[in-house]
Amino acid sequence: MTSQLTYEQLATEAAPLIPKNAFMTTAHGGKINTMTIGWGSIGIMWGKPVFTAMVRQSRFTKELVEQSGEFTITLPLTDMKEALALCGSKSGRDMDKIAAAKLTLADGAAISTPVIAAPGLQLECKVVFKQTMPPEDLDTDYQSKWYANGDYHTMYFGEIVAAYKTV
Repeated sequence: MTSQLTYEQLATEAAPLIPKNAFMTTAHGGKINTMTIGWGSIGIMWGKPVFTAMVRQSRFTKELVEQSGEFTITLPLTDMKEALALCGSKSGRDMDKIAAAKLTLADGAAISTPVIAAPGLQLECKVVFKQTMPPEDLDTDYQSKWYANGDYHTMYFGEIVAAYKTV
């Protein structure tokens, strides 16, 4: 069962869930991958609701989102710590993380990328802008703490084309 969410409902319910980690899923060319994210934001850009996701250059997810131009975010409402831990520590280049984490997929309502079929908030996003972080523009304290190895993020601004709660 699903229920559509207004932007106000989404922003209110999603804000406390994002730091607890979420799944970012993308698909292209018959390949589907999900990764764990703990950084992201929901806001209004260009008059539209947008989710901003950050993906490091080294991630398999980056390859797929670059090719597909879309992604989904699943913010779980139940304990999924084991699946989130696996999906945050393994690469989709090396294994089928969805199978290994015993996750089930469901078709997206508005885009071709699936969502994780679990009780949660589901955001279906179409990339409308992306920006790779220029290292020279980053605070030096953040530089040494988060990017000592030079694996910077690309920020994907995804227009939220569908937002709903699954139970």
